Amino acid sequence: MNQGRITVIAAFAASVAATSASAQTQWDMSIVWPEGNFHTQNAMAFADAVREATDGEVEITVHSGGALGIKGPEGMAAVRDGLVPIAEILLNQQVGEAPVLGIETLPFLAPSMSELALLHKFYRPKLDEVAAGMNQKILYMVPWPGQAVFAPNPINTVEDLKGLTIRVVDSNGNDFFGALGATPIQMPWGEVVPSLAAGTIKGVTTSSSSGVDGAFWEFTKHMSTFNWQASSNIMSVNLDAWNALPAETQAAIEETAANLEGQFWLNSRAEDDKKLATLRENGVEITAPSPELSAALMEKALPLWEAFKARVPEAAPVIDAYLTLRD
Repeated sequence: MNQGRITVIAAFAASVAATSASAQTQWDMSIVWPEGNFHTQNAMAFADAVREATDGEVEITVHSGGALGIKGPEGMAAVRDGLVPIAEILLNQQVGEAPVLGIETLPFLAPSMSELALLHKFYRPKLDEVAAGMNQKILYMVPWPGQAVFAPNPINTVEDLKGLTIRVVDSNGNDFFGALGATPIQMPWGEVVPSLAAGTIKGVTTSSSSGVDGAFWEFTKHMSTFNWQASSNIMSVNLDAWNALPAETQAAIEETAANLEGQFWLNSRAEDDKKLATLRENGVEITAPSPELSAALMEKALPLWEAFKARVPEAAPVIDAYLTLRD
């Protein structure tokens, strides 16, 4: 065998070895929202940015609409157990895994985005701690628009909520609407539209974005912008999958997530304006609570903060530190 051929073979072997060493990482991402939802669009933008930032080393395929069979409340457990390497998860549906995750959904604790951003300064370290204990890492966190109430009739007083069968997401919503005299029913997003169609529920508390996703105008013509509950989604990656990446790849993904998170918050704000307009175009009457109704709602909310701190003691320092700075 001549020297030239040996050189070619050696070069080919080195190329194969290098290709094997830098084999592309393929991640399937679970997300329950439909493709048109802004959280899904954010996730797709993130996947594209990761591909570019890692020179194609990490390829993320976004499976929207719950296509991978993972329901909302199963999100963190699915990532923990490696059923999926990465998922976009509605945080307030994970309180069964860790009750402290219910902090931001306490009624009227952080009703505006600016207040929520302040709360996250104290809440995010606790959230990262919980995620690490569940074998995962949070890459970014983005809120939904304010949580409204869709109902068959206008809501002008607390009495208008009496007996209303209304979908809520978590136990905080259950406690709040129960205190208001409604009949709350916890359910994940995938069950909401069928339940409205079947008449199992008559009202829904959710965002304007989800109201459009579910074409709620087919079931109800009234929406009240209570803005009563903060609600955020996280992008979470399995730690085993994460730790399998080279350090420089991890750094590129973290930088990408950090750079996009601010824009994703702005997307949420813009989403609310856009979807409120769509709801109006489809005949939904949108009203805001009067000062009298707002005061009555807050009166029912405040005791729930103290009850939550008593029930979940590790939440108390987070809530108290936030309120001290906010007030």
